[in-house]
Amino acid sequence: MAVSEKKLQKAIDRLKQSGVRITPQRHAVLDYLLNAMVHPTADEIYKALEGKFPNMSVATVYNNLRVLREIGLVRELTYGDSSSRFDCNTSEHYHIICEECGKIVDFDYPSLDEVESLAEQVTGFEVSHHRMEVYGKCEDCKELHTQKQ
Repeated sequence: MAVSEKKLQKAIDRLKQSGVRITPQRHAVLDYLLNAMVHPTADEIYKALEGKFPNMSVATVYNNLRVLREIGLVRELTYGDSSSRFDCNTSEHYHIICEECGKIVDFDYPSLDEVESLAEQVTGFEVSHHRMEVYGKCEDCKELHTQKQ
């Protein structure tokens, strides 16, 4: 069994344990997210699956993403005013975001737990979590810029 198949089966088992029905659409959304190398929006997921599920609506995709998020199988990434993006990698990790095209890429770096501790000490807040984002221009956008010159 391939790694993505194992991840999908593990996710399906988690859905079953949570009492969530596994509809064909929910299965397809989950499979798409597990195999996506990007962090797609709900609209991108809808467009990718509409050929296979012509009767599926964007609302169905949003509802499935909400269920997957509530169970902890998907993380919703919100950045400014742009559409939410969804990530099946729920482990602690950081993101780098292209300022040109909006592409989001995971990168691993040791967790900055000491920043949370310092923030608590300095502000008196009880910190629940943190998020770090790095911004720049992805390789594809750099190449496009170079070609235009």
